[in-house]
Amino acid sequence: MNYPEYVKIGEKKYKINTDFRVAIECNSIATDVEISDYERALGIIYKLFGEDGLSDFDNHEKLLELAKKYLSCGKEIQEQITEEPDMDFVQDMDYIKASFRSDYSINLDEEKMHWWEFCNLLNGLSNSEMGNCCILNRIRNLRNLDLKDIKDPKEREKLLKAKEQVSLKKRRHKKQFTEKQIENMKKFYEKTKDF
Repeated sequence: MNYPEYVKIGEKKYKINTDFRVAIECNSIATDVEISDYERALGIIYKLFGEDGLSDFDNHEKLLELAKKYLSCGKEIQEQITEEPDMDFVQDMDYIKASFRSDYSINLDEEKMHWWEFCNLLNGLSNSEMGNCCILNRIRNLRNLDLKDIKDPKEREKLLKAKEQVSLKKRRHKKQFTEKQIENMKKFYEKTKDF
């Protein structure tokens, strides 16, 4: 399958940094509650399109739109997600790595993989109620387990403790930018503050 390597605005092409780790960083930036929308947009543009994208001030809005489409693997973006997430790329990375290794014999620490391929493989990880299930999906299934269906109080208590052990922690983090990124953001802000 051919995955996108570039985005195009008019006649100009922008190379995408397609490594799955970069997309995970972009997702972290997108959900970071401690940075402004402005910083968030510039951070994502810089991570995906580098200096080429960051320095093209006139196309930032379109680049951000294309970045969102790329990060959602070309699928329709769902604006409102009402369900609690059952996975976090950062918190669950050890489970993800173990699952890729067990299901596909892929070492994610050594593999350079396109974001879309990573997502396709992530969605294809083994998940069976018959016990043939990778560690990531066992954890996700436990997180999604409705304890109201468990009649035995001892079993319910045991599962409740297990759910608490693997529950996702609410993250509040500050994304660190390099000196060059901060300098470029300041230049951009100086050029746009008079609009």
